[in-house]
Order: sequence, then structure tokens, then C-alpha cells
Amino acid sequence: MVHIAIFRKLIFLLALFIMLFLSCVKNKDFDVLQSHCNEELVANSTFSEVFSLYKEGTVQIQEDLIIEGYVISSDKAGNFFGVLHFQDQPQNPTGALQIELDVRDSHLFYPIGSKIFIKLKGLYLGKSKDVYKIGGVFTSFGNASVGRLPASIVNQHIASSCDAVTEIVPRIISLQDNLKDYKNTLVSIPQIEFSDSQLGDTYALKGEETDRVLVDCLDFEITLRNSGYSDFQDKKLPEGSGAITGLLLHENEDYFLVIRDVSDLDFNKERCKELIDEYTSKTIFISEIGDPDNNAEARFIELYNSGPAISLKNWSLLRYTNANTTVGATIDLTGIQIGLKTTVVISPNENEFTLVYGFAPDIGASTGSAADSNGDDTIVLVDPFGTVIDIFGVIGEDGSNTTHEFEDGKALRNPGISAGNPIFAFEEWSIFNDTGNLGTSKIPQNAPEDFTPGVH
Repeated sequence: MVHIAIFRKLIFLLALFIMLFLSCVKNKDFDVLQSHCNEELVANSTFSEVFSLYKEGTVQIQEDLIIEGYVISSDKAGNFFGVLHFQDQPQNPTGALQIELDVRDSHLFYPIGSKIFIKLKGLYLGKSKDVYKIGGVFTSFGNASVGRLPASIVNQHIASSCDAVTEIVPRIISLQDNLKDYKNTLVSIPQIEFSDSQLGDTYALKGEETDRVLVDCLDFEITLRNSGYSDFQDKKLPEGSGAITGLLLHENEDYFLVIRDVSDLDFNKERCKELIDEYTSKTIFISEIGDPDNNAEARFIELYNSGPAISLKNWSLLRYTNANTTVGATIDLTGIQIGLKTTVVISPNENEFTLVYGFAPDIGASTGSAADSNGDDTIVLVDPFGTVIDIFGVIGEDGSNTTHEFEDGKALRNPGISAGNPIFAFEEWSIFNDTGNLGTSKIPQNAPEDFTPGVH
């Protein structure tokens, strides 16, 4: 009898252990998804062929197409949810895609590096913010869009290969590269860190998708997008620099990174040394302003550099309209390099300028911009540190009938001037207009013959 009692206790304990084990599996998707691999499926289509099926609007794929890919995302840490990202090769991929699915803990079935087959027939293909998606269908007000594939039919469309999990080798890129070549794939960026202004912050605000700014050692920036529901949401951003691995995603032309977990960051190095790439110079000045009497669309402003070549990063050209004391228009000169004894020509109408003067301006601004002055405004050149380097006119004074009116004419810097002047000096200029007041020349100017943009 004693042996029978012991045997019964063992049976009870075994049953209790099995019940406890099963109770740990809280996700109902375990009952739906099976982790069996498939040795029979063969891909018969490519990512680019799938993309070509999209015309306008969400479409249901009718062809018996199968594509294969390698999983690069994971919902284990909660930074991805309801989506599976995969690319066509474990290294040097040529395409990537995402499938929306209503499955939690999908990393248990499709771990990073696993090869999967997607049976496309019956799935929906759509495009949102220039991003292709496949999945189920979601309808709102009669409009169909790609939605999450119900868990009950995921196994009908996604099958795991029997191949061993493969290491995904991220492509090492720079923020100076054409990011379009790497979109939606796994990448790694070296020598990068979080912006000084965000040190001490957490990865995300609780319950809110949060963007953090990454800056490389050359001062190029990219956004890191984090879920407010991720496991690492409340962790502080690392203060060092190093390499980051993540999915390079985008919405239209805006690119951003998404990591799988904080292990995708290796920020154990010292922060980047301060990069000095903003410079000032007194040798850059306004050399000609044009307001042609015969063609207002051919207006322009010319800058000249009498000194060494310099980057105009964060320099700006301001226009104070008439007697206003607040800036009416601004042109950012970032991206322009001005060489020794060379000019930079700025036009508010690039096409008309090219037609009239026979060459394209260095900067094509817009109508109403700082380069689009009708002759009675004040023009100011400002360096990256907010210092006024040069000025034409007097802030707060309408130029009409003054020494700085160039309506229907031009303002031309006199020979011998080799530096800017933060205070307007009439004697530094030859000014032509349609009034001739206060020592200016009443000689309206016509384009192109009376102007010399690009020559000083």
C-alpha cells in the first residue's frame, strides 16, 4: 500500500509539473502557429517582381508566387510589434519587405536570421509613405489598406525553412551615403553617438513612440525611433560613442533607425571630438543686387569672397522688407563652398535667371525669398554665430527715396572693397534706380546687358 501511495504522489507531481509548464505559455498564438519547418517550398519570384504588382491602391495578389527571405527584426524586446521585416539575402541584400501580422512573440517562431518562405497568393500588397507592405486587409470608409494577417491563417502564408539560422551581416554605411540604396535593410553605422542635448534622457517616453537624435563624428544626423512600450523604454541613453546596428526604415524621404534591443548599440568609446566646421570671415560680402527694370523675374543677389575658400555652413542671407524691423525672409547658405575670388549667385527664379543670363545660379531660391527684393529692402549677410558680416540698407528704414534705393536698377559694390561692412556705407556702392535721389544714379537697368552676375 505504501508503494501505491508513493506511486500516486509521483503521478500527481508529474501532472502538476506538466500543468505548470503549460501555464507558462500565455500566448494563444502558440496554439495556432507550429514551429515545423518546410523542406519542399521553393521561391519562384523576387522582391522586385512583387513590387511591380503594385499599381495604384491596395491589391490582392492572385498569382501563386513564393518569395524567400531572412528575418531581420524581432519583437522580443517590444520595439517591433505586429510586423516582421525580412530581406532577400543574409548579407548584401538587394531588397527588403515587411509583412503585417497579428501575432505576439513572433520571435519565437521566426527568430532573427531564420529563412522564411512567403506564399503570396491571397495576401494584400500596398504602399504607404513610399513603403511596400504585405499582409491582410483593413477597410475604413470603403478604402482598403494593408492590415495585420490574422494569426489563424499565418501558417498558410509563412513557412520556416529547415535551414539553420543564419547570421545576418549588416552593411556598414555612412550617413553621407545615399541611404536610398540601403532602405529597409539591416545596417551598421560606426562612430556615432546621441546628441548632446539628449544625454540623460531615456530611450522613449512611456507609452509614446519617441525619436532620439544620433550624430556621427562629422556632424551628420539620423533619427533613432523607439517604442514607448519597449522593454528598454526607461533606460538612459548611453553617453559614449560607437557603432549602432538597426533597420534603416523610412517614411517617404525621411530615414530613421529602429533597433531590435539595446544590444544593437555598442557605445563604449569616448564621445567624438568637437568638429569645427563652422567658420566666419570678413572677406565675404554682398557684391551686386539686381532688380531689372524690364524683368522683375530676373532679380538676383551676388556674394563675393576676396579671401581663402570657406564653407558657408549655417551662414544666412536675410531680407528686411521696407521699413520692417523683423526678418521677412531667410536663405540658408549651408552646403555652399565659396572659393578664393569667386562669387555665389542667388536667384528667386532659377529658370528665368538661366534663360536671361545664359547660366544657372548657384542657388535657386523661391519667389518672395531674401533674393527677391524690389529695391527698397535691407539685405543682411550673417555668419554661423549670428554676427552681421555685411549689410545693404538700414534696418527699419524704407529704401524709397534714400541712398539705398535700387528699384528698377542695381546696387553694385565699388572696386577696391574687399571686406564686408556691418554698417551700411553709401560710398562703398554705385546705386542705379528710377529716382536718382541723394546721389544715386537715375539710370534704370535692363537685363541682361546692364548686369554682371558671376563676375566681380
